[in-house]
Amino acid sequence: MEPVFTLGIQSLWDEVSHMPTGGVWWINTDRREDAITLLNQTLSAQPKDAKVGAIVMGDKPQSVVKLNPSHGPEKIRLFSMPNNENSLRWLHRDLLCSLDPSDYLFILLCADNVWQNISPGRLRAWLNSIERWAKYYRCSLLVLNPDSNADARLSLLLGQHRALSGLASLRYQLDSHLFDIAFWANEKGVSARQQLDVKYREQRWLLAEKEEAVVQPRSDEKDVISVKSTLEGAPPLSEYWAVYETNDAAFHAARTAQAATIIFAVEQTSQIEPLARYIHTLRRQRGSALKIVVREIVASLRTTDERLLLGCGANLVVPWNTQLSRFLTLTESVQKQQFQRHVPDEIDTLMSMTQPLKLRGYQKWDIFCEAVHNMMNNPLLPADNRGVMVALRPVPGLRVEQALTLCRPNRLGDIMTIGDNRLVLFLSFCRFNDLDTALNHIFPLPTGDIFSNRMIWSEDKQITAEIVQMRAVTADRWTAPLPLMQGKNEIMNATHDGRSWRRYPQPHRLAATQGDTPP
Repeated sequence: MEPVFTLGIQSLWDEVSHMPTGGVWWINTDRREDAITLLNQTLSAQPKDAKVGAIVMGDKPQSVVKLNPSHGPEKIRLFSMPNNENSLRWLHRDLLCSLDPSDYLFILLCADNVWQNISPGRLRAWLNSIERWAKYYRCSLLVLNPDSNADARLSLLLGQHRALSGLASLRYQLDSHLFDIAFWANEKGVSARQQLDVKYREQRWLLAEKEEAVVQPRSDEKDVISVKSTLEGAPPLSEYWAVYETNDAAFHAARTAQAATIIFAVEQTSQIEPLARYIHTLRRQRGSALKIVVREIVASLRTTDERLLLGCGANLVVPWNTQLSRFLTLTESVQKQQFQRHVPDEIDTLMSMTQPLKLRGYQKWDIFCEAVHNMMNNPLLPADNRGVMVALRPVPGLRVEQALTLCRPNRLGDIMTIGDNRLVLFLSFCRFNDLDTALNHIFPLPTGDIFSNRMIWSEDKQITAEIVQMRAVTADRWTAPLPLMQGKNEIMNATHDGRSWRRYPQPHRLAATQGDTPP
């Protein structure tokens, strides 16, 4: 009887976990650590007499594979391979030099972004070749691919259903993961377009239990629970409206709602955090049929605050300058909607991840790279709107350490570093068209007088790719800032007119010397 291998996610049904011999399965992951833990759990999920081999690309397999002493195969063959295209091309030939691949499960852990410089044609040719090899020798191959641009790779692989028996993605969502199955074929049949919540707990991958049961009858779907100030003094619009004085009262009234519309008000910054906790509690406890609307009464919401409220489960945030009639129309537009976005279990995770970086000013080269990398990999922040990174090269005759003394960011989340004769700035949540304005506020002199050229990265893929290049810069090319001098070096006789700094000279009278007659 031919062996059937299983994926290392507990409680996953056979239709989307079995991997019989003669096929190739491909799973993309957002993070390398997720691919490593899935590799180890898949190894541990096999029976004791299973023939299993682990292939680690660009690293030593002994540092990656962690055997489970209580269960799993008695013997695991470990292989390492260089991080290049030729090693992939000759993978099946190299394996034949070491063993008979029949009835084996091979798990290939790819290096980060290894397919980035491989053309689609060569990737398709490799898949067809490795699929014919696996089918001929009756073995199974599971490819675990950590990739920062997994969506582009997934779009290409969707058409390779003849070469691939299964294609899925493991997407990171802070406190849980989404196992997104494009298609999965085995002896049980074919499954496609399924999304399952999985979690990594106590060194185990397991299917998350659904906390939300079937929605109860929506007898309150027409009900509206609103704060009084959102109506601008107007009376309740119908018998379905219930008006309360404060957000606290509206929240307690909504604790028993199933599909009603809840309208909160924001009048000052201090209300944002407790309101976020109210919205998170209602969304997690009352389900996806509830409609939650936040109206800004006085201008008090920053972009990050609005993202926090939306991330906690609000359907809609209405700006302060919206007229009452327009606000009521927007409220009607969310009726009968089902909330589909993922809301993490812990609100503290949301509050820490949707706010700007807790850093400001100069950072060491490695700390800067790590902070920007974490910002780019935050799934709760909107894509291509996380910030702008700019590299500035000083004019001839000006050292980069001297240029650093002129860089004075005032906003939390704006950080910079120096190295490789460049000053690199990351401005969190700054838009590309606002970059010049931001630089004019950060530098007291026109940037054209300080720097000879600049490079700008505004998209997530561009910034991530540049951070990979910056991490490759060795420590001997990092630059240390000038030592701090005693006292504060303030700009004298200078004001900012909204676009740039300008100095105003003041007249000084020279002291009279002996024998001279003062004028």
